[in-house]
Amino acid sequence: MSITCRRRIARHSGLAAAIVVFGFLVFVGSANAQQSGTIESGQFDLEYRIEGAGTPAIVIGFPNYYSRVFSTNLRSQFRLVFVDHRGSAPSPGAVPLSEYSLEQISDDIELVRTELNLGPVVIIGHSAHALMALEYGKKYPESVSRVVMIGIAPDLSDESNLEAEEYWEKMATAERKAALDSNWEGVLQEEPEESYPGENFINTYVRNGPRAWYDYKFDSTPLWKGVDVNMEMLGHVSGTLLAEIDITKGLEEFDRPVFLALGKYDFLVAPSSSWNRIKSKFNDLTIRVFDESGHTPQYEQAELFDSELLNWIQGSASD
Repeated sequence: MSITCRRRIARHSGLAAAIVVFGFLVFVGSANAQQSGTIESGQFDLEYRIEGAGTPAIVIGFPNYYSRVFSTNLRSQFRLVFVDHRGSAPSPGAVPLSEYSLEQISDDIELVRTELNLGPVVIIGHSAHALMALEYGKKYPESVSRVVMIGIAPDLSDESNLEAEEYWEKMATAERKAALDSNWEGVLQEEPEESYPGENFINTYVRNGPRAWYDYKFDSTPLWKGVDVNMEMLGHVSGTLLAEIDITKGLEEFDRPVFLALGKYDFLVAPSSSWNRIKSKFNDLTIRVFDESGHTPQYEQAELFDSELLNWIQGSASD
């Protein structure tokens, strides 16, 4: 993410590189339902809570948000463990940017998996965390059985952001564009980023609903209740690390099945066509585009998403 990107794109694309970093990761293992606690990693306390029954899963990042966007049905199939990452845990104050490296994030995920006594996991990443999920799988392949990536482009580079902008201009209806303009009407050109930057991030995401949701009038405010945001972490990860990432590195050796779920009306990231240039690099990649979804198909088309995901898991298990 670049908080200082061009204001028109920053407002109307919803700080796309920043927004997509709010995504999550999910793992699958085994444990008991309805638990909560804290896992310490360096200076960070990563809170978690567990919901549902069935195949255990861990969801990392913004537990209050992500516990709201997966269906009750999935909770009957998976034991979801919602856990902080370093961008949603309470900030310990100023820390070196190395504390937010992709390697450290992967190590945190592995720590969670180990501390909760999980076996090999299915790791699901939404938005920017889809890229983190893949990087985790490549670093710890023996800890992963499958990877699920949702609502993401191959990277968050300037080129990908431009593709998202072009897709918006081409595909968005006049009504959708007018709704976006209306959401930003009267908002100051520059918000005081030094005061409540996490709140500014959430407000930006909500205002950019027409870019994020199939229902362009949808107000996502309730989904964000009680969410904390560490903008230093999100800015560094999204604006630098994931802007420069090359996810094809290590794919030749990575043989775990990957499921990629995309929304046709997702204007926050580059469209599904952006995957054409690298999809052949994967050993086992399944792509599904949800025609009545934006950035979060697991919420907007929950029943279909659940069906596609569960069928894929069953099919990949029998391969």
